[in-house]
Amino acid sequence: MTDRDDIVKPKNWLEALNCAIEGVIYAFKTQRHIRYHYVIAAMALVSSLVLRLPMLEFVVFAISVVVLLFAEMLNTAIEETVNLLEDKKNLIAKNAKDVAAGAVLISSIAVLIVSYMIFTKHLYGPMAGALEGVKMFAGHVAIVALLLVLIAVVVVKAAYGKGRPLHGGLPSGHAAVAFSLFTSISLLTLEPFVVMLAFVMATMVSHSRLIGAIHTKFEIFLGALLGLGLTLLVFFLFNLLVK
Repeated sequence: MTDRDDIVKPKNWLEALNCAIEGVIYAFKTQRHIRYHYVIAAMALVSSLVLRLPMLEFVVFAISVVVLLFAEMLNTAIEETVNLLEDKKNLIAKNAKDVAAGAVLISSIAVLIVSYMIFTKHLYGPMAGALEGVKMFAGHVAIVALLLVLIAVVVVKAAYGKGRPLHGGLPSGHAAVAFSLFTSISLLTLEPFVVMLAFVMATMVSHSRLIGAIHTKFEIFLGALLGLGLTLLVFFLFNLLVK
């Protein structure tokens, strides 16, 4: 159906259902964030089966995901309507879009809170036993991991031929260090609230490099991946040695 085709009102519930499905497909095809949320929702739902969540927790989680997707689609509908009615830049049109986007943000926060309350207890329990031996040398392991991350940053920057160890180039040294510290804090405390604060800290440090136009998103992503992955590897190897 093109924009010039005659749009006929659905005559029965089946045609109305078909229109609704077309709306879902249109939103999925045209909105990148909606596609991301569908993928994340699918992964989380599979995880709920693996972790054998109680029915009540599963229902609460599923409802929160549905509300998020609903808010995303409502945001898309409002944006399409505003774009149709107002071609030029208009403060009222901007406010309408911002409020709709705010609804998506609030729904996202709700999903994060529900996920945090449900999934963390299933993840931190097994990790606590595996890391018991590492805690005896907590400071030493964390420092070794951090130093290895710094060395890796220098090596990669030297190989890439651009940027100084902690300023510009591939990968982002600040992101690598921040996410190395986040990983160490997470593994050594196993406290969900502390982990969340550490993640916010690492994200803000990384985001500051993007805002300052010092690094690209790709450089920051690789830095975060390097810091996270190498620190996990150090803790994993040390845990094997102390067993």
